[in-house]
Amino acid sequence: MQRNTVASSSVRLAEVMAALSLATDLGMGQPLDFALCSCLLATRLGEALRLREDDLRDAYYYALLRYVGCTAETHVLAAFFGDELALRQDFATLDLGNTPEMLSFIFRHVREAHAGQPPLHFARLVAQGLVAARSVTKREFSGHCEVAQRLATRLGFGQGIVEALGQLYERWDGRGLPKGRRGEDVALPARLVTLAQDMVIFNRLHGVEAAVAMARQRKGTAYDPQMAERFCQQATQLLAGLNEELSLDTLLEVEPGARPVLSEAELDTACLAMADFADLKSPYTLCHSQRVSELAADAARACGLPESEIHVVRRAGWLHELGRVGISTAVLVKTGPLSEREHEQVRLHTYYTERVLARSQALSRLGTLGSLHHERLDGSGYHRGATANTLPPAARVLAAANAYQAAIEPRPHRPAQTPEVAADNLRREVRAGRLDSDSVSGVLEAAGHRVRTTRREAVAGLSEREIEVLKLMARGHSMKQIAEHLSISPKTVDNHIQHIYEKIGVSTRAGATLFAVEQHLLSQE
Repeated sequence: MQRNTVASSSVRLAEVMAALSLATDLGMGQPLDFALCSCLLATRLGEALRLREDDLRDAYYYALLRYVGCTAETHVLAAFFGDELALRQDFATLDLGNTPEMLSFIFRHVREAHAGQPPLHFARLVAQGLVAARSVTKREFSGHCEVAQRLATRLGFGQGIVEALGQLYERWDGRGLPKGRRGEDVALPARLVTLAQDMVIFNRLHGVEAAVAMARQRKGTAYDPQMAERFCQQATQLLAGLNEELSLDTLLEVEPGARPVLSEAELDTACLAMADFADLKSPYTLCHSQRVSELAADAARACGLPESEIHVVRRAGWLHELGRVGISTAVLVKTGPLSEREHEQVRLHTYYTERVLARSQALSRLGTLGSLHHERLDGSGYHRGATANTLPPAARVLAAANAYQAAIEPRPHRPAQTPEVAADNLRREVRAGRLDSDSVSGVLEAAGHRVRTTRREAVAGLSEREIEVLKLMARGHSMKQIAEHLSISPKTVDNHIQHIYEKIGVSTRAGATLFAVEQHLLSQE
């Protein structure tokens, strides 16, 4: 993997990917070092298997990136199963090849998601959930894979890693998803890291002996038999220290082969990819971080901040919602009022943003600044309850930019505000002593001077109608809803969707949604 070394940021690629992996831990309902420990175990096991350096390197980065598509289609999971984080946490220990176990798992989560419904309605929901479970699961897995592949490509990874990311849930016996690959047709990094991740989980839950027993039980079905046998032979040494807190330095020390450092431009690319990863969590937040980043940077310039600080504000704007992936999508897309418990969950996202980036010295400042976007001058914000004397100008600008941008975007509980109403509300916040006057003026100046085009050049050969369909699809609308919105038949919508998939080179709605974000098709709605 060749990288531009001009204008180096002094930040290692592995350092940034490790931070991203902590965010994916949140999105999978796992502890904040699950991917790091899985990466270390996969590297140790790969060395024990005497893998080539290139294969070891692919496995190392694959372990960090494996769940980078986990924010795709979570609103679909939430509609069927409720809290997708709890679902995924339980799912991590399941054997996909065990049908009775899978059916019991599905029934339990559908039941919990719809508890309190009238008996007949509840029975119908459970039946629908069981019938739809496989198609929903396959679609979610396929979208997960496709988004992971697209993000890895944007991050500059080679074909080996990208191909392996399309095989996240494949198994040695061919009973996996999404394509049922078998044996050595499953990419080596996928085989190795699947085993490593499961062993980290079972070791944490029940100890080394339980991990070995599970490896033997699933050898030749879920796991590559040679890899599983070598793990069983050396399990004690391979798992040593993995139940203790793993430092970032430990992981960086074992990176195989060359240890690339990102250029400033590559670091920007990585931050933007992380922004899109976070915003995919909900159809209501697509492009939110991009827009906040742009608005905050322009406002910082209008406020006279130095160029170096403007650059920091832009990156913090990209990363400020990273912690949102740790909040249940069922809460994020709820149309009614949130309970106090749900409010507390939402308030945690700023804390998560800070914690995900805190382990990296190079990224920790961005995490700290990004985590301040809901703080207010009078101490009424969260999660710190910081007051004016502790909030620097960059944090004040970011808070004002986020408040304005969120207001003009639709949310599940309200329509989008007009720019005029949003501006009036920001001025009201200034008068109440919650937002900084200069920062709000800078944001409103930046928002008022943005040039909006009414026509856009053709993207990937898409027609205007196909772009309309793609936008609605990205926002989570069903085929029927799109048909009603555009006054066309569902069959015509389906034809448009198939043409869109063919033109942009994807096969899932999740992949199409990420394409729409990447091409800024949603940024001027």
